[in-house]
Amino acid sequence: MLYPLPAVMVSCARAGEKPNIITVAWAGTVCSSPAMVSISVRPERYSHDIIEESGEFVINLVTEKLIRSCDWCGVKSGRDVDKFESCRLTARRAEKLTSAPVIGESPVNIECRVTQQIPLGSHDLFLAEVVSVDIDPSYMDEKGRFELNRSGLITYSHGEYYTLGRKVGSFGYSVRKKKS
Repeated sequence: MLYPLPAVMVSCARAGEKPNIITVAWAGTVCSSPAMVSISVRPERYSHDIIEESGEFVINLVTEKLIRSCDWCGVKSGRDVDKFESCRLTARRAEKLTSAPVIGESPVNIECRVTQQIPLGSHDLFLAEVVSVDIDPSYMDEKGRFELNRSGLITYSHGEYYTLGRKVGSFGYSVRKKKS
């Protein structure tokens, strides 16, 4: 019942094979130093073995422009279709990874190397170290600050997709002194 969740497209590949995309809602940050993330994937999914064998994947954040591709990649199997080709997405070479590409149309690509795989039951948890973060420069402001909230990110809640809503506060606002 911990909703909403990020809806992300995870790209992966084995060396010399076509890359694949799996839609994942169970993804998150688990540590800030070193930067680490996790994703949970069912062992029967096509991407599971690719990630297990290659030891790497990319978490690509999803915007409203990518939502149809995100959903489609979640219901089709890479065993049967080339998801990059079918969705007209660009598989770009990652900065630090060997096999897994980034999705060129995503505003943020988080390149990850698996450090641990933990079988949990219905899903395996892949813990991974973040080795690089690629961001679309069009979301940088005039001061060089990344404006992620301007990108129209998507969340997933009980089978439905939503864009992020209006800002209702900022970290520490409840204890900040009021200006007189």
